[in-house]
Amino acid sequence: MKQEKEMKSSSGYIALLVLFVLIAAAIASIVFRLIPIALIVSLGVLLMLPGFFFINPNGSRVMTLFGDYKGTVKANGFFWANPFFTKKQISLRARNFDSERVKVNDKLGNPVMISVILVWKVRNTFKAAFEVDNYENFVRVQTDAAVRKMAGSYPYDDWEDNDDYKITLRSGMNEVNKALEDELSERLEIAGIEVLEARIGYLAYAEEIASSMLKRQQATAIIAAREKIFEGAVGMVENALAQLSEKGIVEFDQDKKASMVSNLMVVLCSDKEVTPVVNTGSLYQ
Repeated sequence: MKQEKEMKSSSGYIALLVLFVLIAAAIASIVFRLIPIALIVSLGVLLMLPGFFFINPNGSRVMTLFGDYKGTVKANGFFWANPFFTKKQISLRARNFDSERVKVNDKLGNPVMISVILVWKVRNTFKAAFEVDNYENFVRVQTDAAVRKMAGSYPYDDWEDNDDYKITLRSGMNEVNKALEDELSERLEIAGIEVLEARIGYLAYAEEIASSMLKRQQATAIIAAREKIFEGAVGMVENALAQLSEKGIVEFDQDKKASMVSNLMVVLCSDKEVTPVVNTGSLYQ
């Protein structure tokens, strides 16, 4: 049997009242020197005591009798059950698990540091108690394995705009977190664990390549910025030449137009302040 079975236990308050009656009977038996009866009643009191237990909200007790699973009590309150039952406490509350940062290789072989934040809770107390040895340790180990597998399935970033790598660890957070959640749900199902949320908590290149990758990111950003600047400069030069010719301010032959374009492109595209040079002669001197 691998299914959870919910059971109900007797009220602890009624059992407590019976216990007080037995204690009073034992005392009375001693007073009236009814020693055999006192011994029997005292034995009953001792047997009742281990049967008392309580359950807080979002808690549970897994009941077994000499190795035989009898059921799980999930109602909160004060109860009494068979004193020979073994009562294993399992919390049903949601828990956070922030994994350690581990070094793994992404799909392109680059070493990255990654950690995940997992929100989980026990859904099936039978599986959590009997299908795995320690369900809390099982969650930690399987989370580490899932992170390594997930990180190796995606590149950290797509430098070449390759269509094969549209989803990356850095830019495709929603898709990556969903894949991680599905992977963890499949792995933790055997322990009766429900994954409420799983997401990447930390992501960065490993220290040995972080400096090189930062330079690569900077170079990529500079190239993209230069392309935008050049595109805007070409439009501005085109408009300037058109307006000068249209208004008849100056007539351009091919040499003058080339010189004008060269000067304007230098002014517009330079990343430093341009120093003007005044030409007092003709264009060709």
